Amino acid sequence: MINRLKGKTILITGASAGIGEACAHLFAQQGSNLILTARREVKLHKLASDLQKEYKIEVMERALDVRDSSAVERLISSLPDPFKHIDVLVNNAGLVLGVEKAHETPGDDVDIMLDTNIKGVLNMIRTVVPDMVANLQGHVINISSIAGHEAYPGGSVYCASKHAVDALTKSLRMDVVSTPLRVTAISPGLVDTEFSLVRFKGDAKKAEAVYQGLEALVAEDIAEAVLFAASRPAHVQIADMIIFPTQQAAATVVHRESK
Repeated sequence: MINRLKGKTILITGASAGIGEACAHLFAQQGSNLILTARREVKLHKLASDLQKEYKIEVMERALDVRDSSAVERLISSLPDPFKHIDVLVNNAGLVLGVEKAHETPGDDVDIMLDTNIKGVLNMIRTVVPDMVANLQGHVINISSIAGHEAYPGGSVYCASKHAVDALTKSLRMDVVSTPLRVTAISPGLVDTEFSLVRFKGDAKKAEAVYQGLEALVAEDIAEAVLFAASRPAHVQIADMIIFPTQQAAATVVHRESK
């Protein structure tokens, strides 16, 4: 099988855990060089060190909050020559907080979700894509969600943010259609990561209940989809993938086995 990713430069946001970490491992296995960003610097450093030792690739790690547009610009403008031109941008950083109704969602939670999930993605696009266009090469992969295609109760702000990611993805694809750039969304259903633990603000019992009674997806399942999209021939553009566990049929339609 042709390896189209060896030596390519991949930037992954939210790389310290979950889907981002799984993506880092799979791209490293392909011989890609990595720029890994996340807010959790200690976990990020360990991941970068492990990948360098195991796969003998170049890895650059930087603590980054994608909500901070100035920090994003500083990072991209200061990239050393080996990392200067990014081939694949994986916009993975994102989160959900709470299950309150729209009119009961705390204002701080609203700001964090919208600033991370929408403005964070746009900050990365605005900073990275111009160089891709100039070099006539690049691929933007946005980790979206089934919540970008369907709404559900208790998820109003998160669903709104992921609908925005879906719109950004489609619009960007139209914006760069006259170039060789590709733009992809990956839209998972239930994935057993830290996602629900963050949603329930550290309540492990509530988080575990989300995945009880079914075999949920795991981070590696989504990372494999990202790798598939990134490794297609240049004339093939994966627009979107909606990925469910077999026991899920829609955002709110899930079959759970009783104990």
